[in-house]
Amino acid sequence: MLATSPLIEPLPGLMIWTLVTFGLTFWALKHYAFGPIQKLIDERRDRIRRSLEEADKARDEARRLLEEHRALIGQARGQAEQILAEARRVAESQRKRVKDETEADRQRRLEETKRQIEAETQRALQQIRAEVAELTLVATAKVTGKVLDESDHRRLIEDAIKDLDFTVLEQETVR
Repeated sequence: MLATSPLIEPLPGLMIWTLVTFGLTFWALKHYAFGPIQKLIDERRDRIRRSLEEADKARDEARRLLEEHRALIGQARGQAEQILAEARRVAESQRKRVKDETEADRQRRLEETKRQIEAETQRALQQIRAEVAELTLVATAKVTGKVLDESDHRRLIEDAIKDLDFTVLEQETVR
């Protein structure tokens, strides 16, 4: 015979009360637990979806900002290169201007020095002519043994100076 266990044996009263209890529990869970739990799950799902959308927007914004940043860096480099090129050009033009001014000043001073040398040479030649004339008078007085008058002196001086070639002295001093 079969062994019967009171747990396996179907009892209609117990079944009805089990079904009623299950139904009441199910109804209570549906109204008080499943609804709020489902609402929390839906809210969490929406938050996650919004967070993902915001993360996508933030990533897109970050990419856009990175591209803007790269473009600005490129512009800054271009402007820096332009500024450097302009500074080099200005420096070169100033260097050329200073060089030209220095060369002009050097030429001016050289011309001034040449004029001074020429003036000094002419003055020295005039002094040499005067000394030669004086020496000629002294030598003539000693050779002839007589004193010459003013017109004789002039004639002798002019003759002596005419015969002298001062161009050799002028050429040597110009060099």
